Amino acid sequence: MTTYETTPDAPDHVRRHRRRAAAASTVGTAIEWYDFFLYGTAAALVFPHVFFPGHAGYTGVLASFGTQFVGFAARPLGAAVFGHIGDRVGRRSTLVTTLVLMGVSTFLIGLLPGYDTLGPAAPVLLVLLRVVQGVGVGGEWGGSVLMSMEWGSRRRRGLMASWPQLGVPLGLLASTGMVKLMTAATGDHFGSWGWRVPFLASVVLIGIGLYVRLKVLESPAFAEVKQERVVVRRPVLSVLRNQPRAVLTSAFVRMSEQAPFYLFITFVLTYGTEKAGLAKADLLDDTLVAAAVGLVCVPFFGHLSDRFGRRLVYGIGIACVGLFAFPYYALLDTGRPGLVLLAIVLSLVFHGVQYGPQAALIAEGFGANVRYSGAGLGYQLASVVAGGPAPLIAAAILEHTGSSTWISWYIVGCCAAAMTALLLMPRPATASAAATTGPRGSTTADRANPASTGGEA
Repeated sequence: MTTYETTPDAPDHVRRHRRRAAAASTVGTAIEWYDFFLYGTAAALVFPHVFFPGHAGYTGVLASFGTQFVGFAARPLGAAVFGHIGDRVGRRSTLVTTLVLMGVSTFLIGLLPGYDTLGPAAPVLLVLLRVVQGVGVGGEWGGSVLMSMEWGSRRRRGLMASWPQLGVPLGLLASTGMVKLMTAATGDHFGSWGWRVPFLASVVLIGIGLYVRLKVLESPAFAEVKQERVVVRRPVLSVLRNQPRAVLTSAFVRMSEQAPFYLFITFVLTYGTEKAGLAKADLLDDTLVAAAVGLVCVPFFGHLSDRFGRRLVYGIGIACVGLFAFPYYALLDTGRPGLVLLAIVLSLVFHGVQYGPQAALIAEGFGANVRYSGAGLGYQLASVVAGGPAPLIAAAILEHTGSSTWISWYIVGCCAAAMTALLLMPRPATASAAATTGPRGSTTADRANPASTGGEA
């Protein structure tokens, strides 16, 4: 056992740093996801009119979701760039940089004039800022998850890695709450200038996040990698060459989590208002309730994965989402407030079954000296095949069929792909043994991957 192991009888200063790392990872990630989700909400409600006013009906919606997809496409780039830095220099420095990138780009979106003022330059600048957002959030996830997980004990890595995952419901709660607040405060002016306030408020959140993150020490696992002199010179190339299966299965195992998630929290605003005739304010209220429930679900299912195994819990989550694909839209179509709320809340509960254990499931597949690169790439590549195109695909299906039936089949297909990837995903022990060789040629199996014995049933 290393001196960093945070067992119940670990020194007080170790437990203190563990709590600080978990808090810093969670707070910073919540701020980043606030920025990212805020864009998605605005893309559904405001951007078609502000930046694409010449497009009618769903053409404007498709164009708006297209700019949203650009941010997803940029996330693997962020994972590669900051994965390299995180595995070479350390987790801590990357977390400060990604937070600043994300916050500044979000603030500038709030200042960006619309199409009426800048013409075609407005959507072009919007796309560029969205790219910066994508790069920032692409590098953020790996560092925040690893900082928390690597400070935790091996027996509780599912729970520790789930704390940064709380950034998703926290960010969703904060961004949706701000949009709802400004909608109520500005009324008819929300579409003209009220939507900008939540974006501009991100500058305050940057200061809070930096204050918390600058107090965190480096991850003990990475400190040990440096002490043992097994830092990999080109971690991204190393992990792609030695563990391509682990990277690809990490991406596709998210098909059942990420693609439906952006239908549940972003596309639902379009479907609910345009197709089901629901009020925007009611949908935002329901999303707030669902996000609050997610605050409990994510760590709970992360904890269950420590007891029963990551794959079992995650597989149950995949099955739940697949089975809920058709009832979800059926409940929305009723237009009855109680049933609509039930649909939205259950959708995020089933998402939480997967999202709780997901960070540890993916990160444990890589040795500590390539973990930032490997886990980050696998996680963010899903943005290209899952989260990014999902609202676009759903909007196109709805436009051409006028029905949710094929959207539900699309969700089922995503679940089938994810279950296949889960079954093919290498076990942690296998991944660590194949993992990495140090600069002197020595393998760093359990030393570089202390998680190889934890978390699996």
